[in-house]
Amino acid sequence: MEDRETIEGIKYLRAKKRVEKIKGFYVHFAVYVAVNILISAIIIYGLTYEDGDSYGDAFSNFGVYSTWVFWGIGVFFHWLGVFGFNSFFGKNWEENKLKEIMKKEEQNHRNYGS
Repeated sequence: MEDRETIEGIKYLRAKKRVEKIKGFYVHFAVYVAVNILISAIIIYGLTYEDGDSYGDAFSNFGVYSTWVFWGIGVFFHWLGVFGFNSFFGKNWEENKLKEIMKKEEQNHRNYGS
């Protein structure tokens, strides 16, 4: 009985740690988006109203996109660390995709009565 409780406790702790990693990634991603929108808006404002550039010139300025690009690389690696490379085409990806498509086709068949 104690072994089963210990195993369940270990499973719970692993699951909790996994959820914390996923939550950490989503917080990182939300901060990334919010901060980069703010930075881009400040740069565009500075270029258009203070320097007199047009919006086209402001949007083509690399400074607007530089933090998106370089911080985005960090966000990508954080995502890779949390979800792993297997989230692209993991062990069961093909099987799960087949089941998903078959389920959608079955629903379409029921809805439209072919």
